[in-house]
Amino acid sequence: MRLATILHLAIIAVLIIAATSQAPPIRYINHTVGDNAGWFFNSTTNTTAANYSSWAASQTFNLGDYLIFRTSSNQTVIQTYNLTTFENCSIDLSSDNDTVVYDGGNTAFDQALTIPVPLTIQGPNYFFSDANDGIQCQFGLAFEINVNRGLGLPPSLNQPPPPPYREPPGPDSASPPITIPVGEGLGNEGFKNGLSVHVIACSVLFALLAVNGGIGVVFS
Repeated sequence: MRLATILHLAIIAVLIIAATSQAPPIRYINHTVGDNAGWFFNSTTNTTAANYSSWAASQTFNLGDYLIFRTSSNQTVIQTYNLTTFENCSIDLSSDNDTVVYDGGNTAFDQALTIPVPLTIQGPNYFFSDANDGIQCQFGLAFEINVNRGLGLPPSLNQPPPPPYREPPGPDSASPPITIPVGEGLGNEGFKNGLSVHVIACSVLFALLAVNGGIGVVFS
């Protein structure tokens, strides 16, 4: 009996140790691209502020995570799922379905920008700057990552796209014409038939009046 109790307590202890030693749960993470170096390119020396491929290799990316680009308007942020677009360092042959251009809403040069980019597609994701006709990308301002499923997309990123906007008609818009169906067989033939009926009716009325003496009728 005592041995059974000891075994029971030992099993409980093992379960407690296993439960407390599990890896921490996956959570959504904001990844600052390049860490403290940011996302920058020196056009004088054609060098990048960090080795972005090495930085990406040191991270684990999941759906719902964000990439935070601390940069300036001298660089661009292109996200694509098209390997050819990434290898060409150009968006000329890309489409709206596979490539997104982030500009931060600022068109002036040398303006500080912080651009958050959500990871919403599982699998390969490619990032680069196409500034200076693609030179920045060619000299290393580019990297690729693989996005895991993790916890899946949070509700804030898992909404269906809004329906396309349709401008309501103005007050001067013409109403559609109203079509009145016309019965089959009408036309000249219908007019003739209607006239014949009218003549016959008048003849009958005239005969009745004649019989009742309402009018004088001479028959030869």
